[in-house]
Amino acid sequence: MNFTPGYEEERSGSIKSNAESLDKERLARGLGWFSIGLGLVEIVAPRRLARFLGVRNHGVLFRIMGLREIASGVGILSQRQRTGWLWARVGGDIIDLLALGKVAKSETVKPINIAIATAAVAGVTVLDVRCAQELSDGAQATDHTVKVKKTILINRSHEDLYRHWGDFQNLPRFMKNLESVEPITDKRSHWVAKGPAGKRVKWDAEITEDRPNELIAWRSLDGADVENSGSVRFETAPGGRGTSVSVEMQYSPPAGVVGATVAKLFGRAPEQEVEEDLRRFKQMMETGEIITTHGQPAGRSSTSWKYDQTVRRASAWS
Repeated sequence: MNFTPGYEEERSGSIKSNAESLDKERLARGLGWFSIGLGLVEIVAPRRLARFLGVRNHGVLFRIMGLREIASGVGILSQRQRTGWLWARVGGDIIDLLALGKVAKSETVKPINIAIATAAVAGVTVLDVRCAQELSDGAQATDHTVKVKKTILINRSHEDLYRHWGDFQNLPRFMKNLESVEPITDKRSHWVAKGPAGKRVKWDAEITEDRPNELIAWRSLDGADVENSGSVRFETAPGGRGTSVSVEMQYSPPAGVVGATVAKLFGRAPEQEVEEDLRRFKQMMETGEIITTHGQPAGRSSTSWKYDQTVRRASAWS
C-alpha cells in the first residue's frame, strides 16, 4: 500500500479553521473593548445619557451598569476562557433591554432616542450571543478531545512490524477493545469496537498517509460514532536494538457520550490502554503469542498467534 496524502485538502481545511478561530477571537476582543468604552461613558456622563433618553437622572443606576460593563470587558480581554464573561454580557444586555422597555412608558422619554438605544442594544445582544455560542462550541470540542502518544521498543525489523500493522485486520489481535477491522477498498476500512453498555461503536476510516516501512496514518470519515485519527511510526532503534514503534491517536467523541464511550472504549486511562495494547503487540511480534493471566492461575499463554501465518495473510492482502 502506498498513498499520497491529501496535503492540499488538509491545508485548506486547516487555513479555514484557523481563519474562523481568528474571527471569533477578534469579535470577542472587540466586544470586550466596546463593553469597557460603554461602561466608562455610563460612569463619567450619566446625566448626558439621561437627557438623551429623556429620563430622570439615575446617576447611581447608570454607574452600577457602567461598572458591570467594565468588569465584563476586562474579563473578556484578560481571560483565556472568555465564554463565561460573554454570557455575562448577554445577561446584562437582557437587563438593559428590559430597563429600556420600562422607561419607554414614561411621559418624559424621547421615543426616537429610546428606539435608537433599543436597536443598538439588541444588535449588540445578537453579537454577544453569537460569539458566546461559537466559543462555547469550540471549548466543548476541545474539552472532549483525547490525545494519546506512546512509544515502545520491539526486537523485530521495522519491515516486519510495518507489514503486520499495515493489515488493519490484525489490529484486534492485540487491541483489547477493538472487535474487527474489515477492508472496504485498499485505502478504506470499516471498524467495530466495544462501546458503552455492551453496544458497538462503528466507523469507516481511510489511510491518509502510507510510507512503506516507516509510517501509516489514518482518520475516521464523516458519520463516525467516534471521530478519531492516528498514526504509527517505525524507526530503527540506535545500535540495532530492534525498532522503535511510536503511536499517536486522537479521539473526539460526541458530547453526549464522552464519559461513557471513552471509559468503555479506551479504558479508564486511555494512555494506559494504548500502552497495554503496544505491550501485547510487542509480545506477539517477539514471541508469537500474547501472555495473559486472565482466568488462569499461572501466567500461561491464553492466546496463541503464529507470526508466519499472519504475515502470509497480510502480504496477500496488501
